[in-house]
Order: sequence, then structure tokens, then C-alpha cells
Amino acid sequence: MEYNFTMENFEKEVLQSDIPVLVDFYADWCGPCKMMAPVIAALAEEFEGKMKIGKCDTEENMPLAQKYRVASIPNMQVFKNGEVVANFVGGMGKETLREKLLSVLN
Repeated sequence: MEYNFTMENFEKEVLQSDIPVLVDFYADWCGPCKMMAPVIAALAEEFEGKMKIGKCDTEENMPLAQKYRVASIPNMQVFKNGEVVANFVGGMGKETLREKLLSVLN
């Protein structure tokens, strides 16, 4: 299941989550973000139960993007216990992102 993180649910779904959370900060106009969309969706299914994976639209949730210093997108941040523990910027293949997520889980 792929999540949609917003100002309204970020505290509960991300910061208070009992499992790690990958937040993909993106925008609809961003080409590399669009290329990452199927990768994010596939990994969301693969990691279900081990990690929440979802998207956060930087245009609609600008205060979140500013708080987490999202200067360029796609910007993927992994949260554990309410803290950012990993940050990946730019487009990448599914295998590359999978390896990065596995390293965070271990």
C-alpha cells in the first residue's frame, strides 16, 4: 500500500509510526519524480508491513518540505522514531533504492 502523506496526517503516519517510513517528496511538474512513481509504488507493495512508503506533494504541503529542507526533488527521506535517518535525492532505479532501504532496515 502506498501512502499519501499530508500536513494533516504527517504527525500520526510518519513521526509516530512504529515502523520506518519512506517519504517521497515530489511535485506533479517534476519529470524525475514521475519516473520514480512506479518504483515507489512497487517498493511500497514489496516492503508492506516492514516499512511505510508514500508520497508527499511539496506544492500542497510546503511547510513540510521547508521543515525537512527539501531543496531539490525527488527527495526521499526515511524516518525512524520520528527522526530522519536517511536521505536520497534524485531519480534512481528500483534495485538501487531497494538496496538503500534494506540497509536502513538492517
